[in-house]
Amino acid sequence: MDKVVLAFSGGLDTSYCVKYLTQEKQLKVHAVLVNTGGFTAAEIETIGKRAYNLGAVTFQAVDAVRNYYDQCVRYLVYGNVLRNNTYPLSVSAERMFQAIAVVKYAQEIDAKYVAHGSTGAGNDQVRFDLVFNTLGKDLEIITPIRDQKLSREAEIAYLNQNGIDWTWEKAKYSINQGLWGTSVGGEETLTSHKALPETAFPSQLEQSEPTLVELQFCVES
Repeated sequence: MDKVVLAFSGGLDTSYCVKYLTQEKQLKVHAVLVNTGGFTAAEIETIGKRAYNLGAVTFQAVDAVRNYYDQCVRYLVYGNVLRNNTYPLSVSAERMFQAIAVVKYAQEIDAKYVAHGSTGAGNDQVRFDLVFNTLGKDLEIITPIRDQKLSREAEIAYLNQNGIDWTWEKAKYSINQGLWGTSVGGEETLTSHKALPETAFPSQLEQSEPTLVELQFCVES
């Protein structure tokens, strides 16, 4: 059986990928979670158990927080970099460093394939594919969710049919947490007139007044 390294977050999309790649593609799945600041030690342990229960042969958690900050976040802070002067480059920046770590791991274990759970609707697919194609040399890319044009309901049904009867309370939303921000995607964000309900967020609003934060930078000698 050939090896595939899967960028694994423990969410619905990547959970589907483990089961699909194992059963339908007959591949040995090596799940890799790249922590760019969004996971606690307890959460990583839980996600690792989930990967093994789904059928992954190994689970590896890569701590990329320091590298992500040193090579990226601090420059975003220095330059006050915002898309359209509004939106912090959080998930987009994280994905590049996560993809780089996945490629490095795939090369270390001599894998034939790399995979990610991005859909065909967003920009993450481009970020992963760009890094995989640029740094991956002969690695082949597998994208089950995008290729099959799957809905989240279809993914849940497939997992249930294959003995994974877990609760997906927020399965309709994709949540990305990291050092530089948290984003939530779902049905409402695919429209121009609907707003996400407060319950979609991993934590609810506690403060409505703005807070002024002053940063100072020192030059290392």
